[in-house]
Parts: sequence; C-alpha cells; structure tokens
Amino acid sequence: MNNDIDNLKKKILYRSTYRGTKEMDNLISSFVKSIINDLEDDNLKQLEKFLDIDDDNLLRFYNNIDNHINLEENEITKKFKNFKLNQN
Repeated sequence: MNNDIDNLKKKILYRSTYRGTKEMDNLISSFVKSIINDLEDDNLKQLEKFLDIDDDNLLRFYNNIDNHINLEENEITKKFKNFKLNQN
C-alpha cells in the first residue's frame, strides 16, 4: 500500500514538472512540492485530477480570471488559490 502511495507521488511530481511551458512547470511543480508530503490519500487523488486541468485554465484560476471551465472546489484548489510562488 505504501508503495502505491509512493508511486502516485512520483507520478504527480513528474506530471507537475512537465506541463508544457517553463512558467507553468515552475508554478505547478513548486505548488505540488510544497504540499505533496502533507496530503492524505484522498487529497493525493484530488491533486492527480487537478493536474489534468489544462494550463490556461489553471493560470486563469490562479490569477482570478474567468475560466472556461468550472473548477471543483476542494482542498487542492483552495491550496492552489492561496499558493504564492516565491520568485526571487
């Protein structure tokens, strides 16, 4: 069971790092890395589903711009909305 969780985390980390654009790779991977080790199984599955959303809609959601889709309000979307990328 623990091996399944570890494999899911690896899959999520990989998918968060290779989004398509450097900016979204940075934003999403930083977000995922900041929360992944604190999540329970259900939230990991929500996070995996969250990563299926296209970059344009995620960026719009993050920047409070109208989306073309309705994002499910859950623990992950709340955390993402409150996440601030530390850009030095």
